[in-house]
Amino acid sequence: MDLPKEFIEKYQKLLGDEAEAFLASLDEKSVIGFRLNPLKRHYKDVDYDLTASVPFAQDGFIGKVSGRSLEHQAGYVYSQDLSAMYVAAVANAQPGDKVLDLCAAPGGKSTQLAEQLNNQGLLVSNEINTKRAKILAENMERIGAKNVIITNESPDNLAKVFKGYFDKIVVDAPCSGEGMFRKDHSAVKYWHKDYPAECAHRQKLILEEAMKMLKTGGELVYSTCTFAPEEDEQIVAWLLENYDLTLEPITKYDGMDSGRPEFADGNEDLTKTIRLMPHHFEGEGQFLAKLKFNGEAVSVAKKKAKKKKKSKTISADELDLWHKFVSDFSSQELNFADQDLRINGDYLYYYNKDWLDINKLKYVRPGLMLGTFKKNRFEPSYALALAVQEAAEENVIELSKDQWAEYVAGNIIFLSGNTRKNGWYLLRCEEKNFAFGKLVNGTIKNFFPKGLRFQA
Repeated sequence: MDLPKEFIEKYQKLLGDEAEAFLASLDEKSVIGFRLNPLKRHYKDVDYDLTASVPFAQDGFIGKVSGRSLEHQAGYVYSQDLSAMYVAAVANAQPGDKVLDLCAAPGGKSTQLAEQLNNQGLLVSNEINTKRAKILAENMERIGAKNVIITNESPDNLAKVFKGYFDKIVVDAPCSGEGMFRKDHSAVKYWHKDYPAECAHRQKLILEEAMKMLKTGGELVYSTCTFAPEEDEQIVAWLLENYDLTLEPITKYDGMDSGRPEFADGNEDLTKTIRLMPHHFEGEGQFLAKLKFNGEAVSVAKKKAKKKKKSKTISADELDLWHKFVSDFSSQELNFADQDLRINGDYLYYYNKDWLDINKLKYVRPGLMLGTFKKNRFEPSYALALAVQEAAEENVIELSKDQWAEYVAGNIIFLSGNTRKNGWYLLRCEEKNFAFGKLVNGTIKNFFPKGLRFQA
């Protein structure tokens, strides 16, 4: 890899005797990992090697997964760098917490946080870039969590709504990307000697808004995928200087380095942060810090009556259609309270009545999409199929692997010797729920989302 001269000189000065090994490691092969999703039924029943586990990430493993596999499509596996796995592991969200992933795309950390919450509490996954927010929504949809809101907002607009609201905030900040050089050599072309300082300025602006959303006693997990002290130890030193925060210790596993006080203001507490350096650690470059907020939260957010700017009250006819679907489809997981049902256009969502009103924000998914109302009928969504884990056997059709491949490619499925009544069924392959299909006279009509169809 052709590294910039200024980059080489910078790290020769910073790392001294370590520099040669560090720079050489950027040309080594990346180690690939994946996580299993405990929100799924029989989630460890996958066709992947689970012998090489990752000690610091629950359900994390070393290995490569295919994006065209049943396990990936049905949300059982998520491909993720080993270093990135440790960020959400350090956040350690507890069921019932209110959690914000402020810079969430493409979704690795958010999927992990949602799994930790186990459908209790709330996860707000935000991405300011609209295109990346849609990718985030697709990745979050697959894992089947019911308690996720996906927003497409600037941090300052979020802070107007969620003042002093969150128990935990993860800021995996946009950065100079030095830690990605080994994985993606093309990232080098964006680097210049002033780039880390420019990124550090932006990171401070993001963190200023994040702090407005943190509860007293709440925790901020700050991370980057860069080696630059300007964006790592120096940012944490700035946080400690400007806010009533204390650094929390983070467990260090083999190959993990302590942060370096000499890279900032000499504060020895900075050794509680972590550097993941590729000449010591198998994953890509990463920096992590965990801080507890001891100050007074900014104007704590209160529940307000929902304005109907973007959403409207569900009509009696729509409610009847939903209730009919629920009664026809036997599953305890569909017992959502009527007051937790929200209409956006023709789409029906689960949105807990105790969550704050987000109508003033731009969002991609205001809760779990349950389905769509079309011409006096209700069509269950793809997201709902991936969120429902248990259903009565009479509501499930088991398909073969070949039939699954046909369905995800957008084809209809013919059932020979069918004796089932017409209607909606949860489709399952190898005990994994993967979509809804509508059975009409022995033919399963295809409702797999057109934008997600692929040749397996």
